[in-house]
Amino acid sequence: MNVVIIKYNAGNIYSVDYGLKRLGIQPVITDDPELIQKADRVIFPGQGEASTTMQYLREHRLDEVIKRLKQPVLGICIGMQLMCRRSEEGPADCLGIFDAPVVRFRPERQEDKVPHMGWNSLSDLKSSLYKDFSGGEYVYFVHSYYVPLNEWSIATSDYILPFCASMHKDNFYATQFHPEKSGTVGERILQNFLDL
Repeated sequence: MNVVIIKYNAGNIYSVDYGLKRLGIQPVITDDPELIQKADRVIFPGQGEASTTMQYLREHRLDEVIKRLKQPVLGICIGMQLMCRRSEEGPADCLGIFDAPVVRFRPERQEDKVPHMGWNSLSDLKSSLYKDFSGGEYVYFVHSYYVPLNEWSIATSDYILPFCASMHKDNFYATQFHPEKSGTVGERILQNFLDL
């Protein structure tokens, strides 16, 4: 299977590369539009800041490439947020694949720390991305911004308030958490994505 990881100015790309290699996949890390468009699966990972990252995508015309993809695409962390309409981080206009906003966590109690960092459980699971899951599985998050629950939500988590942990629309899938850092649970999610 030909799997591409989109290369751009965001961190965390190599942990996704390593996570796929553990599953026996040798991904190609590239920003070449032709290679991205020819891939069987595309992963759009990252950690970074929304406005500078969107600027980079536009300058390299990767924004239009991503929106036109027809094969299964998985956005991870900021990859998910950049698939939304607009982010408060910057602020930034994003890709608009999901007509949803990205907003900053606002602490309500002293113990509410931002960024949200650590293991949280998933609930309200839908979609074949979570095939053979029963809910309650723990995954690893690192984020200061979140997507509110919406019509494309396929998993929910809770930190300060319930928020969208994962989305799906057409061939686009996304996780706010890091499956590549979520142990055997994350490996199952990546495998389910490859099996779509």
